[in-house]
Amino acid sequence: MKVFISFDMEGVAGIVDWSQCRPPGQPYEEGRALLLGEVNAAIDGALAGGATEIVCNDSHGTMNNLNPAELHGRALYVAGRHKPRYMMEGMDASVDAVFFVGYHGSISGDSSVLSHTYNPSVVSRVELNGAECGESGINGLVALACAAPVVLITGDQQTAAEGGPFFSGAERVVVKESITRFAAAQLHPLDARDKIAAAAMAATRRAREVPLPDIALPARLDVHMQTADMADVAGWVKGVERTGTRTVRVEGDDPLAVYRAFVGITYITRVAEGR
Repeated sequence: MKVFISFDMEGVAGIVDWSQCRPPGQPYEEGRALLLGEVNAAIDGALAGGATEIVCNDSHGTMNNLNPAELHGRALYVAGRHKPRYMMEGMDASVDAVFFVGYHGSISGDSSVLSHTYNPSVVSRVELNGAECGESGINGLVALACAAPVVLITGDQQTAAEGGPFFSGAERVVVKESITRFAAAQLHPLDARDKIAAAAMAATRRAREVPLPDIALPARLDVHMQTADMADVAGWVKGVERTGTRTVRVEGDDPLAVYRAFVGITYITRVAEGR
C-alpha cells in the first residue's frame, strides 16, 4: 500500500497569520513545527492502517519547509520549487491512496484562514466542471489521472466542505473553525494530531473501497484572473483559451494535461509579475 501525501501549511491547527508560513523568523519556526506534527501524524496513521510506502510532497511556498530527517516512517520527501506537477509532484500510477494535509479554503469561498487558490495575486476564482473549487479540487485531477482515490483531507471547515463534491468518500478532519481570514477557533495541536492519525489509519484501511475523484471527463477548469493583463498572459500557455476579459478555460479528456496547463498558468503569471 503506497500513500502519497500532499501537504500545505495554512490549514494546520495553530496557524492564523502569514508570518507563521513565511521565513525567516520565530513565528515561521513555530509554524513549521506545527506542520511537521500534523504530517507525522498522517504518516503514523497511514502506517498503522497498513501503508508500506509513504511519499510526502511539500506543497507550500518555496516547498522546502521541513527537516527530512524528522519525518516519520522514513518517508520519501519531495521538495523544491520547480516541480512539473507542483503540489502533486511524486504522484504516479503506483500510488494507492492520496492524503491532502493542512489544506485551506479557496480564495472565492466563505471566510477561511489564509485562503487563496495557488496565487492570490492572480487567481480570484476557479470552477471545475462548473463547481467552485479550491486547491484540493484542482489537485484531484492528478489523482484521477493516476487512478488513485483521495482518502483524507485535513484543514478547516471550509476546506472540508469544498472537497465534498469531488471526494465524497474521503475522511475529513476539521482541525480549526475559521472565523475570518485571520482568525480561527482551533484544536490543541496534540488533539489535532490524534484526530489526523486516527482518520489516516481508517482512510488507509478502506482505501480500496473509496471511489476515484468524482470529476467527469472531459474536465473543464474555468479560471478567473484578477486583471485582464493576467488573462492575456495565461492565454500564452498551450491549451488555454481566453473566454472573457478576465477569464480563461482549460478543457480536455486527459485530466493530467488539464492540470499541467493550469500549472503553466501559475508559473507564467508569476514571472509576468502577477504577485
